[in-house]
Amino acid sequence: MGFRLAELVERLGGQLVGDPELFVTGIAPLTDAGASHISFLSNSKFREQAGQSQAAALIVSANDDAAVAETYRGARIVVKNPYAYFARAAQMFEAQTAYVRPAGVHPTAWVDPAAKVDPSAHIGPKVVVEAGAVIGPGAVIDAGCYIGREAEIGEGTHFFANVTFHARCVIGKRGIIHSGAVIGTDGFGFANEGGVYVRIPQVGRVVMGDDVDIGSNTCVDRGALADTIIEDGVKLDNLIQIAHNIQIGAHTAMAACVGIAGSTKIGKYCTFGGAAMVVGHINIGDKVNISGGALVSRSISEPGVYSGSYPIAKHSDWEKSAVIVRNLPTMREKLRTLEKTIKTKTEDEES
Repeated sequence: MGFRLAELVERLGGQLVGDPELFVTGIAPLTDAGASHISFLSNSKFREQAGQSQAAALIVSANDDAAVAETYRGARIVVKNPYAYFARAAQMFEAQTAYVRPAGVHPTAWVDPAAKVDPSAHIGPKVVVEAGAVIGPGAVIDAGCYIGREAEIGEGTHFFANVTFHARCVIGKRGIIHSGAVIGTDGFGFANEGGVYVRIPQVGRVVMGDDVDIGSNTCVDRGALADTIIEDGVKLDNLIQIAHNIQIGAHTAMAACVGIAGSTKIGKYCTFGGAAMVVGHINIGDKVNISGGALVSRSISEPGVYSGSYPIAKHSDWEKSAVIVRNLPTMREKLRTLEKTIKTKTEDEES
């Protein structure tokens, strides 16, 4: 199993330098690749490794190609984004060996008679599908999943084992939800009355677009009144908490252990590093990049990279410290001005 380089270029594009009939059987890292592999260089600091690689072919950018051509003697596919090209090539190799599940419903699965399951869908063993659920063509539902009433699952979407997808939740086409994820549980909504918490019914939904990936043990809460919205192409890693009424814009990605508090609106093409935390009821604009471990405590409208947090303290002390920190640039300029004044006066007195 594998591909000729000409086939890869025909499917994915790029400029081929070398033998188009060269056959590669898989993708491997620069240091591990052998004579039947294709590898990739997406970070220029690994040019030396690329030059010494035993791979039959490399996926490289134009700048890196010029740098490694002197030492690397294999074929090269020159592209704008080697990492994305690698991802698409890897999908092609994966498709050659992927297990194709037979269409139909496993005899141990329970599907409510009112549910709508496309004949081409695959429902594995011990799956519960409640009334009114709609499962699109080519969907794959693995063992132990629960799909609530009136839920909608789009074409080609794959639920791995033990996914819980609660009532009326929606996911579009080609989605992937990994094992242990819970979609549509109640949001954390309580009203305090004299020190006693009164539960607020959570009657909204979770509505997800196409090409959404949800990692293992990630939780996405349903909205209290309106819906929690996750737009097309969003990628959520493992162990993430998305609270109720959050909106996440298209093609935003979050690494593991991120926590987003309720009613926050996040724009398109954002990234969140691992364990970043975001308070509720704020807005984050498009193309904002939050570093790992950062605490976002206010709205952000300007694109860019944001980092940092602040040690916990009594709130009154924290407010005083925050004011001081915020004024440090002004204080620094005043000190510099004062130093210049003292220096000038000293020089005048000495002269």
